[in-house]
Amino acid sequence: MLVARTDRVERLRGALDAQLEERGSRPYDGPATLGAVRAALLAAVLDAYDAGARPVRVAEKAAVRSQLGRLAELAPGHAVEVRVPPYAAVQCVEGPRHTRGTPPNVIETDARTWLGLASGRLAWADAMAAGRVRASGSRADLSGYLPVR
Repeated sequence: MLVARTDRVERLRGALDAQLEERGSRPYDGPATLGAVRAALLAAVLDAYDAGARPVRVAEKAAVRSQLGRLAELAPGHAVEVRVPPYAAVQCVEGPRHTRGTPPNVIETDARTWLGLASGRLAWADAMAAGRVRASGSRADLSGYLPVR
């Protein structure tokens, strides 16, 4: 498992360095732990959004997948499917397992909204009220799991 974790850190770091290079910054030289690289990647992508720039696709994709993966770690289960097209989808939250067809509890949003929710920059209620999240089903509420830490 150590090899898989190291490989994941290296992939995230590659995406982070691509984003930093695009913004004219030096490569990441912080701790090489999964949590540190994950946090730095999220910050770099959010910084691009804040500057009015489109993040490097590989960095945005890696940040979305990383934060969705963290959500699945924090809220294991198969009752809710969270989709961030075109990058990824995960099943999470304890409850009845779904096995065929469209799940009854689905949350879908775009990358920028998901990363805002995951980072705590955007509140679940605000995203729902603004129509930035589509959620269906009785368990399709992530407010108790956000921000993803």
